[in-house]
Parts: sequence; structure tokens; C-alpha cells
Amino acid sequence: MKRMRLRAVLRDESGSAVAEFVMVVSLLTVLTLSVLQLGLALHVRNTVLDAAAEGARLASLADSGLADGAARTRDLITVALGPSYAGQVEASYGDFGGHSSAQVHVVAPLPLLGLIGPGRGLEVTGHAAVETLE
Repeated sequence: MKRMRLRAVLRDESGSAVAEFVMVVSLLTVLTLSVLQLGLALHVRNTVLDAAAEGARLASLADSGLADGAARTRDLITVALGPSYAGQVEASYGDFGGHSSAQVHVVAPLPLLGLIGPGRGLEVTGHAAVETLE
């Protein structure tokens, strides 16, 4: 008789819904936050890449130079993301696709937890064909 009661107690599932709910909700919360963090990292990457391309376009114009392109890139990144993302911006002339081009290279933090992340986690380069007066 005691064995029958023990089996009945062990098979009783009362209270298991709460435990299942906690496990499922915690898993879904981690998954949701991970997707949001990935979206934030992609937003930061696209913003920095767009700012680098815009700075390269400005640097490639006939009446402006590399310093103008680098300054424009810094300004755009600072306004969009903050000054910590605009720390390393370098502009140079080079060759891209067989044509003379202006290049703006940006090294920024890659956000892994909110906006916090390793300092050299994201490197992007923007290119633009150099305009000549000939």
C-alpha cells in the first residue's frame, strides 16, 4: 500500500507548470536579448561604414582633402553613436578597383553587451573615386 502511495506522489505533476514556465521564459528572454544585441551590433557597423563612405566621398572631391574627410567621418560617428566610436579614423589615398580612390579607415568598438565591447572589434573602410579637374 505504501508503494502505491509513493508512486502516486511521484507521478503527481502539480506545481510543474510553474517550473516549466520559468525555464521557458528564461530561455525566451535570453534568445530575445541576443537578437536585440545582434541588431544593435549590425546598426553600429552600418552606421560606422556609412560614415566612413561619406567621409571618403568628401575627401575625394577636388576642392577638399583627406583631413576634411576624416573630420566629417568623426563628426558623423560622434553624432550617431558617441565620441568613443570615433577614436581611430584615418584617411588616405590609394587604389581601389584599378582607380585612384580616397579611403577612410575606421576602427571602433564592437558592442557585445549593450554598447560595451572590445576596443578594436570593428574595422571598416569606405572608398570613393577621386575627382580630378582634368
